[in-house]
Amino acid sequence: MPEEQNQTIMAVDELQAIIQRCQILEEADFKGEDFNLFQVAGQKCLEDGYAAQLLEVIQNEKNKLIIKNMGWNLICPLVRCILMYKQEDDKREHCLKILHQLAQLCNPKELFLGLLEQIEQTSAEQVCQTVMLLLQPLQTVLLKLQNKKAYSVGLSLAMIMNQLTPLPVPYTKQQIQEDKLGLCQCCNAVVDFAKPFVNEVVKNMEKSSEYNDMELKEELLKFCMKSLKYPLLTAQLEQFEGIEEHPFRHFAIEIINILWDIRELIPLVFLHRKGKSPHWENQEFADIERKNSTDSLACLSYLMFVQHFGIDCFPMVFSPSYLLQCNMTHIEVLLKRTEESLLSKGLDLFESCLLRMEDNSLLHQYLEFRDFINVPQDLVKVMTLCPIEHLRKKSLNILQLFIDKFDAEGKYTLFRCLLKTSNHAGVEGYIIKNIKDQIHLSLTKACDNVWFTGHHLISLLDLVLLLPEGAETDLLQNSDRIMASLNLLRYLVIKDSESDNQTGVWTTLAKIEQNFLKPLHVGLNMSKAHYEAEIKNKKENRREAHSSNTICSVTVSGEKMPAMTTEMQLQVLHSALFTFDLIESVLARVEELIEVKIKAVMDENS
Repeated sequence: MPEEQNQTIMAVDELQAIIQRCQILEEADFKGEDFNLFQVAGQKCLEDGYAAQLLEVIQNEKNKLIIKNMGWNLICPLVRCILMYKQEDDKREHCLKILHQLAQLCNPKELFLGLLEQIEQTSAEQVCQTVMLLLQPLQTVLLKLQNKKAYSVGLSLAMIMNQLTPLPVPYTKQQIQEDKLGLCQCCNAVVDFAKPFVNEVVKNMEKSSEYNDMELKEELLKFCMKSLKYPLLTAQLEQFEGIEEHPFRHFAIEIINILWDIRELIPLVFLHRKGKSPHWENQEFADIERKNSTDSLACLSYLMFVQHFGIDCFPMVFSPSYLLQCNMTHIEVLLKRTEESLLSKGLDLFESCLLRMEDNSLLHQYLEFRDFINVPQDLVKVMTLCPIEHLRKKSLNILQLFIDKFDAEGKYTLFRCLLKTSNHAGVEGYIIKNIKDQIHLSLTKACDNVWFTGHHLISLLDLVLLLPEGAETDLLQNSDRIMASLNLLRYLVIKDSESDNQTGVWTTLAKIEQNFLKPLHVGLNMSKAHYEAEIKNKKENRREAHSSNTICSVTVSGEKMPAMTTEMQLQVLHSALFTFDLIESVLARVEELIEVKIKAVMDENS
């Protein structure tokens, strides 16, 4: 006990000694040595558990000048102790009171730098705890600053967001509820921290319609843009059952509210970036700034048009097609990403815009905009390359929705584009089926549709009824496209008589036979012979092998596939033969129908 008392006396006495020495000095007479001694003594009191005694020293009116000049040096050990103590510990409470006192008494400029330094130096595991701890004193200090206030607010928000950005964003319901690193709570605390500065901008704008002090407004706008990119771009924002207030939904609403309050919400949605963007001499920095801005604006559009945050502020005077046009850039940005959260946001935004529109209402002239061509191509990449099944299925549904919205000429142009660019037999087969549906509508409707009959259709059929590489075409890989093309040709032969020839198919029949039917016959014969020989070879090898389960390696497009037994390889080969037989049977039926129709016409004419 006496030894503990001695330690207390030593720590406190050292502090009292430096305090007494400095009390008789003028502010200008404080030396570097005094600062160092005060810091060491104060730190020792904190580390040895004598925060109560240190608090008394700080609260003493006689020490006000000393604390004003030297108190900021205690921030680092103070934060360390607060994070170390348990919530219910009295010592922690004393430390929190010291922090509050320092915020009131210290030189604002010095304390501001000390607080930022502490945020910058904290570890990833403790960054959220540290930020939440220091937000209140940082806000107090910033409100006191007279010079460079806007710059200091911007620096604080940028520092905080830079420290938070490396943290993983909780995505699942369980992760959000656990909030292990405290990110959900911290983000909303940062918004509360920014509110007094938002209110200041609002008051100044209300005083004068020509509010010229744009600096603070710009800093708040930068903060909102950063928040849209992180964490909101990555965050799962659908409402979870069992979570009363979704922290990221709340954060998103607050960011939208700030943008509305500083009169930047609508300009951002429609005019993209209002005001000056930083001029970077380094092109790499300029590219990073541009990418960050496009990501943020894409997220903002998602929040407004999918989650409907801030939609009440939105002027309801724009046509659905104009809203789609405004959002296509953002949709393209999101669909080019590979992360599930971003892809799903892009698909949701695209779907939301399309569902506002009537079928056949989107004018073909929109396809003159680059985005209207790029986005369906990106959609095709999601359909064919994305490893996540539900996103692949959704992208297919949205492609159909996009097709349905165009007028006839728009559909025609889009089909031509996708046939030339998709490079995927399944997608091409899907487009060909859509072409067949449009031809059917043209033939059965009272009104004539010039885009899916006559010379326009013949031009489209030139892209459809051919083998990409003639008889050498890989029929197995292109089977979806080939079957769709044969079914389309069969439909045309059945529905359109040679005398009417509305579709023009009978005029171009010789060309179809030359470019499609004859090469297909040759290709089928070659492919069947090749696969039958391969089957025979495998069976002979199997008889020679010691076991029918001999393992063989198979390479497809340069990539080694999982090992296959001979039996498995035979199954694959037989499956290919079945596909060829199916194509051959449809081809035979098409040729039979053509022959019957031609014979009927010849009989009529004779």
